[in-house]
Amino acid sequence: MRVTTKGQVTIPRNIREVLGISPETEIDFVEENGRFYIVKTNEPTATGKFKKLRGIATAKMSTNEIMSLTREQ
Repeated sequence: MRVTTKGQVTIPRNIREVLGISPETEIDFVEENGRFYIVKTNEPTATGKFKKLRGIATAKMSTNEIMSLTREQ
């Protein structure tokens, strides 16, 4: 495997399937005796100010209606 200039690697499909890793899955790296392991975490890590609020909006408006509120008329 090759690491990109951004420090990224692609986890092979068979490993993702065995671990149950899909897009947006939170993972962590655990070190034991000089070896690192990928583990799936149960709780999302809030990296952004609004990340923990994602998906809880209750507005009954369409995307176009919301966007028109944010645009200058």
